[in-house]
Amino acid sequence: MQIQVHADSSVKAGQHVAGAAEAAVEGAVQRWARRIPRVEVHLSDVNRHKGGADDKRCVMEARLGGLEPVAVTHTAATLMDAIDGAAAKLHKSLQSTLGRLSDR
Repeated sequence: MQIQVHADSSVKAGQHVAGAAEAAVEGAVQRWARRIPRVEVHLSDVNRHKGGADDKRCVMEARLGGLEPVAVTHTAATLMDAIDGAAAKLHKSLQSTLGRLSDR
């Protein structure tokens, strides 16, 4: 599984943040890793120069082999909280999507 982390110019996302995003994705999707060839993580600051609460956004998009991609978004006060929240949502969404397929 390939994990790509992208950050826009308004976010200071070094190796530490990228590593945390990769670890969060791996933890969230490890159960279905064989069915997911790629996960893209997009980090951004919603308000950019204005600041404010809950202005860091993390979007995670899991590309599923033979199925439509699953995308989730979480906004929080810090990048790490946004990453953790998006990873939890991704896990729940994949559990729902892939669980229905296995029930058939």
